Amino acid sequence: MAQWIRGWGQRGWAAPAGVCLCLFLLLTACGQSAPTGEKCLNCHEGIEEISAAHPMESFACVTCHGGNPQATEAEAAHAGMRGGRNPSDLAVLDAACNCHNGLAETGQDHIHRVRTSLQTTYAGAIAQVAFAFGAQPDPTARYGMLAVTDDNITTATGQPALELFRPGPDDSPMLHRFADNCLFCHVGGEPLAQPYFYRSTGCAACHMVYDNDGLYKGGDPTIDPAEPGHAREHRFTTAIPFTQCNHCHNRGNYSLAQMEFLPRPDLPDDRPLTDLERRELEYYQPIAQFTLCEWKLDCIDCHTNGEVMGDGDIHSSKLEVQYNQCQTCHGTPDALPLLTTIDSVDHPAIRSANLNPNYEVRVGDTVIATTRGETFGWVLWDGQRLWLTKKVDGMVYEVPLALGTACQQKPDEQASQYCHECHAYQRTVAPLP
Repeated sequence: MAQWIRGWGQRGWAAPAGVCLCLFLLLTACGQSAPTGEKCLNCHEGIEEISAAHPMESFACVTCHGGNPQATEAEAAHAGMRGGRNPSDLAVLDAACNCHNGLAETGQDHIHRVRTSLQTTYAGAIAQVAFAFGAQPDPTARYGMLAVTDDNITTATGQPALELFRPGPDDSPMLHRFADNCLFCHVGGEPLAQPYFYRSTGCAACHMVYDNDGLYKGGDPTIDPAEPGHAREHRFTTAIPFTQCNHCHNRGNYSLAQMEFLPRPDLPDDRPLTDLERRELEYYQPIAQFTLCEWKLDCIDCHTNGEVMGDGDIHSSKLEVQYNQCQTCHGTPDALPLLTTIDSVDHPAIRSANLNPNYEVRVGDTVIATTRGETFGWVLWDGQRLWLTKKVDGMVYEVPLALGTACQQKPDEQASQYCHECHAYQRTVAPLP
């Protein structure tokens, strides 16, 4: 169906001068200067630079982490650290990540968007369960994992506020079981301390990759490489593999009868498997259908920034947020997908590409546009064909178009389940019984 054709290096990528200017402006806006005499690396020598957007020569460790940069004893040096070892935890975001607490108009409202997103509030699941057990009159969101407000509603389904979810003494015992057993899969929740579930919280829940074993593979000598519960490396990334999403999203299901989490019994075992075989086993749930592109690509190749991090509004259901469909890239039998031409170096598509090492976007490029004004900068139209560059590893696919094919799908049947009727991919590697 799709075809591997070339690696990202053939297009090339280099950080433009705008990235350097951006770093200067960020440091100025945050009131930070380059580190002077910081002693953190006396112990943490060999630790990885967190990202190219936070260079060690410009950002002191304490800029994000807090603590005492002049101390040489661990207890004194770590006193006052923000969020323990994770300064991106929701509880300390305003202090540690204030550079990302700006206005929506300038694309710097990341903290507000994350706090109000369904990934953080869990408002959709809470609303459905509270409605089912009589704690509220309808499934509109009223409660979240934290109390949040939004005084700039921009969508028809946005809500003005959420109260903190805390079942009362008169609420159903099932609602209490839900609160006790089913709330660890949100951005602020502490994950299960076991293989496949290891991850961080806050921004790092997505942007810091954890291997399934939870073991550190980096160069910091203070981190025990045999101790689970650590990120793979001390690095932020926008090249987020599907395995990171799966730490929450594909590890099992909830039993509504018992209000308990039921882990998947079919996760990859210790058999020798190729990367693709292991990917196939881990990606699929037996009850689900996927097309070949949904298996070969990664979650971030289809889900947009607004779908994942939120659009700044408070929503009651993921159905209000997740809107892209197969036709977003493949079009319909009658028409090409929506396209737009990048007309400014300040376009969000260019800003996003500058933070990812595996693809680039230039002024004049024509790329996929969505029905809500977002762009797939990694899907390029060359005038005749569409090319998708995977954001995780830079591999490139040609995107098959429905236009001009024998596809019989009706214009009003564009939801993915209709495509799955013909294009569902069957698992070829069987899990152990």
